[in-house]
Amino acid sequence: MNRSLFSLAMVLMALVVPLTACGSGEDTLSEEEILAKAEAIHHAAIVMDTHIDIGGNYGTPEVDPCVGTSSRVDLPKMEAGDMDVAFLAVYVGQGPRTDEGHAAAKASAMNKFNAIHRVAEEMCPEKVEIAYTPDDVERIHASGKRMFAIGIENGYPVGHDLSLVEEYYNLGARYITLTHNGHNDIADSTNPRGGQPEEEHGGLSEFGREVVKEMNRLGIFVDVSHASYNTMMQAIELSKAPIMASHSGVSGIADVSRNLNDAQLLALKENGGVIQIVALGGFLQVDPPERREAMAAVRQELGMADRSTLRGMSEQERAAYQARMQEVMPQYESRMAELDEEYPRPTVQTMVDHIDYAVNLIGIDHVGIGTDFDGGGGVPGFNDASEAMNVTVELVRRGYSEEEIMKIWGGNLLRAWREVERVAAEIQG
Repeated sequence: MNRSLFSLAMVLMALVVPLTACGSGEDTLSEEEILAKAEAIHHAAIVMDTHIDIGGNYGTPEVDPCVGTSSRVDLPKMEAGDMDVAFLAVYVGQGPRTDEGHAAAKASAMNKFNAIHRVAEEMCPEKVEIAYTPDDVERIHASGKRMFAIGIENGYPVGHDLSLVEEYYNLGARYITLTHNGHNDIADSTNPRGGQPEEEHGGLSEFGREVVKEMNRLGIFVDVSHASYNTMMQAIELSKAPIMASHSGVSGIADVSRNLNDAQLLALKENGGVIQIVALGGFLQVDPPERREAMAAVRQELGMADRSTLRGMSEQERAAYQARMQEVMPQYESRMAELDEEYPRPTVQTMVDHIDYAVNLIGIDHVGIGTDFDGGGGVPGFNDASEAMNVTVELVRRGYSEEEIMKIWGGNLLRAWREVERVAAEIQG
């Protein structure tokens, strides 16, 4: 295993940051002892990231995760960071809630399902397998291969057709994020899109309640990242199985709408679920208004489009825009570096602050990691899968034990997943 991934910045920082007692606590370790302990724990753990986005051209010669890509997660990066399981998100952005819109959403979802299967079953089956169950995870981990698991981000591709939940399950979907940005026919989002009221359904719709029941029957995690407060609380009340938040932070540190507040975290604990802490800076730390204004000014000056504008572009317009962005990117990165120096960005330490907060509030058994890599995730110290070890180093530094770290990296998710399976088996009789 490649051990050169420890960045110089992390090592230098370790020399000045004392070991704290956020975990089980122990005597202060030397830096050499911290690194050695972290390496041993990380290698023994089943290291799992529950939310990684993929593009529409995933699993093609242009984006071949078997040999390496410009993405934050591919098989060489997983190997370098000793990351075992990558939950790839079949993400479909919210679109028109019409028959045509739902058909297009299903087609987009199927394209990504097919890509994941193509990589694992045709392009490099000697390197990676798809895990459908916790038993699969343990079996494949013992074989030395990497694993993909599959989640759907945004229930929009379900449309109004309940039978599609089972179709997606048969393709490997093991969680469905009920909403994304914008309400859909299943539930209310925590981020309504332009023109939408703050709430449409008051949480789950009647159809959404049937979707949750069907997910329980099949053995699919109900994922409440992006869901409104009422949607999450109603899902917990309705679900017979543990739920998950596949990529969320905590409001107690960063008070943004996408994060879970204390009441939500405590409800998740009672449900037996898990919050998978995100590595996306905007959810880990609230930027001061001055930084946001400066960033907006830079983007406007360089002619950078927002997501809604990009969605409205034709294929030709988008290609021209991307070519123009290649030209201005060095200037953009330089300006961002200046802003980062003036307004420090969140780091892997900030991410672990969110882990600490959740562990202190709801206990070690309900916290994991879901980075949102390639959906915006990535912070200094944990900017791609190859740097996963740095999280373990920080957890050791703060006093977490081997057992606790193994729970955070995958044990808690596997425990909840087995319960989801048990409930499904009970419902099916």
